[in-house]
Amino acid sequence: MDDTPKPLTSLPTTKVARAARFAKTGLNVGANYVKHYAKRAVGAESPTADLHAANAAELYGTLSEMKGSVLKVAQMLAMEKNLLPTAYADQFAQAQYQTPPLSGPLVVKTFREAFGKSPFEVFDEFDIEARQAASIGQVHFARKDGRELAVKVQYPGVADSIRSDIRLVKPIALRVLGLDEATVRPYMQEVETRLLEETDYALELRRGQYIAQACAGLAHLQFAHYYPELSAARILTMDWLPGQHLKEFLATNPSQDVRNQLGQALWDFYMFQLNELRQVHADPHPGNFLLTATNGGTVGVLDFGCVKEIPAEVHRLFTALLTPQTLANPTQLAALLEEAGVLRVEDAPARREFYVRTMQASLALVGRPFRQPAFDFGDPAYMQSLYALGDDLMQQPELRQQREPRGSEHFIYLNRTYVGLYALLTELRASIQTGAPSKAAF
Repeated sequence: MDDTPKPLTSLPTTKVARAARFAKTGLNVGANYVKHYAKRAVGAESPTADLHAANAAELYGTLSEMKGSVLKVAQMLAMEKNLLPTAYADQFAQAQYQTPPLSGPLVVKTFREAFGKSPFEVFDEFDIEARQAASIGQVHFARKDGRELAVKVQYPGVADSIRSDIRLVKPIALRVLGLDEATVRPYMQEVETRLLEETDYALELRRGQYIAQACAGLAHLQFAHYYPELSAARILTMDWLPGQHLKEFLATNPSQDVRNQLGQALWDFYMFQLNELRQVHADPHPGNFLLTATNGGTVGVLDFGCVKEIPAEVHRLFTALLTPQTLANPTQLAALLEEAGVLRVEDAPARREFYVRTMQASLALVGRPFRQPAFDFGDPAYMQSLYALGDDLMQQPELRQQREPRGSEHFIYLNRTYVGLYALLTELRASIQTGAPSKAAF
């Protein structure tokens, strides 16, 4: 049986079309539950795992067709290990590598709109079959003047669909969670801004060029050269980098030395971005890196669509919260938490004490790699402890009753960045030296 995703000939981009597609999925999921409980009612076997598998496949099929922000959320959820049942996590992980691509005629139409030519006229060679397809666009292989190129083609209507999806989901989420729109506005705006930036290929080209040049002195990293003359609003052309994605690379059974060097390159890359550039590649899922054993281990960095710029005050808070001095001093920690918006002046003493105690325990664990001269991500106990901490926090009555989001909206993507980085390093089982390769110190 061929499991290759079938090409899409159209995408639902209007609010009405996308709402209708959601509604259809809801009906199908409901039907799966009816079948499941009907079987159980007559004594037939109907494992819960089968129900999850059926619903996960139904939901992922819908997200794959809709692309855009809903598929990006699935991609993000796949990075949060242990958050979803296995069936959902396995399905959503596909969003990191391969989803149904656009059909050939839609790709040709995009090129004619941009250049007045087909891709076969723009390039010496162009593979109309997408090599990869994800949430915002898909990648084709091409050649021109002897160079091997990666050509990213954005799905039509993605930017408009992101706005539509947020307008569709926001009122429902506010009602379900009992939240005030004004309270969550900064957080929703942060997510919408980052998602819309991912559709701005001109911005991605500039960021990719800048970060590649700034990081040129870091060891064991490789970046693509971009070609502005072969790029447009919905087309981005760059070098085709060698290597394999994490899952395929690990199947080659690389040595521990290679794993360590790859992990070190990733850690140094992110520390340099954080402390020197004040901006980070904020989408560190496995599909955005290519790994090779070349020169003892080299990381090719892809996709600068999601880059989080870090204001100076946010950088100061983020780094200060991770220091041993802060963790050892509850008064200093409380002052920083007030600056970060986690504590508020109107909080009762008991609530303040709870937040300080909870954040102290969380930061002690989450920031551990920053405070040690070396760290072994090959020990699965660390990530298991992080997941256990998340489970414990979700069970805390004080947090479950707390409907108001707290903390700086800037931490949304900073936290996502380091969760993703930790997960990559754990998959690599890398042992690294954690001193930053810049002048900044922790």
